[in-house]
Amino acid sequence: MDILEKREYYTYLFDFYENLLTVKQRQYFCDYYFNDLSLAEIANCYGISRNAVYDQLNKTYKNLKNFEEKLKLYYKYQERNKLYIYYRNLSNPKLDEFIKKLKDLE
Repeated sequence: MDILEKREYYTYLFDFYENLLTVKQRQYFCDYYFNDLSLAEIANCYGISRNAVYDQLNKTYKNLKNFEEKLKLYYKYQERNKLYIYYRNLSNPKLDEFIKKLKDLE
């Protein structure tokens, strides 16, 4: 998995499982991925070592992967989207309306 794929994968997992992480894990993850801070900058903000941030991010990655292995929310999301695309391409107006209603529920 290249860097961009890894970034995309973990941000999707974070969207699904954010509330299952600790406060620190959420803060460090958001700072690293969304605020584009380096490990050193995050460490400086919280008064901890760079290595502590690195370790916490690795724990976060493991937790996110474990949540996905057990709950499979991201996998199900991907599969649903494949089905939406497939059925949307059939060009059936009633089916399009149904798909729109399903998407609105997400």
